[in-house]
Amino acid sequence: SVRKAFLLTEPATNPPRATLVIAAWNASATIDGAVQSALAQTIPIEVIVVDDASTDDTAARVAAHTDAAPHHLTLLRQDTNQGPAAARNRAIDESRAPWIAVLDADDLMAPDRLERLITQAETVGLDFLADDIEKVDQSDPDGPRTRLWSDTPIGTLPIDATLFVQSNIPDGRGERREMGFLKPVMRRAFLDEHALRYSETIRLGEDYDLYARALILGARFQLVDPRGYLALVRPNSLSGQHPTSAHADLMTADRHMLAMPQTLPATKAALRAHLLEQHKKWAWRSLIDAVRERRFGAALRCFIAPVPVVINLKARLAADIWQRLTQKMRSR
Repeated sequence: SVRKAFLLTEPATNPPRATLVIAAWNASATIDGAVQSALAQTIPIEVIVVDDASTDDTAARVAAHTDAAPHHLTLLRQDTNQGPAAARNRAIDESRAPWIAVLDADDLMAPDRLERLITQAETVGLDFLADDIEKVDQSDPDGPRTRLWSDTPIGTLPIDATLFVQSNIPDGRGERREMGFLKPVMRRAFLDEHALRYSETIRLGEDYDLYARALILGARFQLVDPRGYLALVRPNSLSGQHPTSAHADLMTADRHMLAMPQTLPATKAALRAHLLEQHKKWAWRSLIDAVRERRFGAALRCFIAPVPVVINLKARLAADIWQRLTQKMRSR
């Protein structure tokens, strides 16, 4: 379109309305699509890609796009791999737009997504506005889509800290349906006013931590129906693989939020429940690690935990033993 061509070829005489942040690590297979969909936005934007010390040609692929959009695309490179939180923080610090948005290096978005979200957020006076993400198989991007949060239309849903934390506690709907996976537009002034940035000690769940802290500090946050964020579902994605320490990091984040003076009692109850679920996951993963490494003392110490954690450990251990025995009997 004429409008898209203007955005890609004309000098950035109009200040960008949004900065679109892409943290990339060994994303050679997907980065072209992400950058192209970012540059196709229908409002003046700046796109900042931070290459997190990739060992493939991710940076070279991004650099190739700067020739077509020199006024709208910036490539930054990390000397060492520091994780997505550090990469995003660097981009935010380098940005100059009043709104910040994040696009994962293996996802896409519709051309008018940011325009629709920012217009609505400014009209209502929000600090954060997220749209429900649509998921689609990477092998068929035009195929059937499933929504992250709600299977039915929601209109506009106000989000507070308690609801947000509760939404990140397993509820039987399946994995990867938590609000922590959302990608809202974020008002830069709110982030700066409260000195809010991603926690660089967290390598998985950094979004959950940032949004929860913002809500505790009073961020006006809403969720609306899909506006065009498309998550391409693929096997072996980074978010599907994480070390045991990831759960310990989230436990630390929950404890920090519990200590914040602005945290209301209802939110504290939700945080304690979320902390307990992370403790269960951490204890189980720690037990597996210890047994695999023949650190039997460490394995026993996993049972020095709150009663719900111990009960969960025993139940999972019993189920694992039963499964192994069943498989052994079937193989005879």
